[in-house]
Amino acid sequence: MAGVNLVLTDAEGKMLKAVDALIRDLTTIRTGRANPALVEHVLVEYFGTPTPLKQIASITAPSAGMLVIQPWDKTALLAIEKAVLRSELGLTPTSDGTVVRLMLPPLTEERRHELAKRVSKRLEDARVSVRNIRRDAMETLRDKEKDKEFSQDDGRRGQEQAQRLTDAFIAKMDSLGKAKEKEVLEG
Repeated sequence: MAGVNLVLTDAEGKMLKAVDALIRDLTTIRTGRANPALVEHVLVEYFGTPTPLKQIASITAPSAGMLVIQPWDKTALLAIEKAVLRSELGLTPTSDGTVVRLMLPPLTEERRHELAKRVSKRLEDARVSVRNIRRDAMETLRDKEKDKEFSQDDGRRGQEQAQRLTDAFIAKMDSLGKAKEKEVLEG
């Protein structure tokens, strides 16, 4: 049973990473309120290297409709503005020479539905990722069973546990997706 547990532990670790990736992904989808996580991962061309915005500037939300980006190196202002314009956020930055301000206009009903579809797409991608991890674990269990590393019963129990693990992670992802979708639609 030790071999089975090893396979399941590996699969669980990968599934946890998939959930973490989904959480990070969902924070980049805009809601009605300003949130620094919205722009943290925007890649800025900084000295020839694509660098996440959060590594070269502080990002604050002084009000519900505005983000302020203050670069640690003032020479990065123009690059930050260009990166925000290139991103899929649909925001126009304004700069006063020291900080970049992003005004978040209220979301239209149409835009809210667009964003809700984006949430659904990212959720489905995450589900597929978890299912692929399950498939790989099942194949590994079958291969090890054929190689007589453990009994048929242990292999079947391992496959059942892999399925339960998958169901639990997909349920967690679904609840995260529903919460984000509700947040986007209600604003």
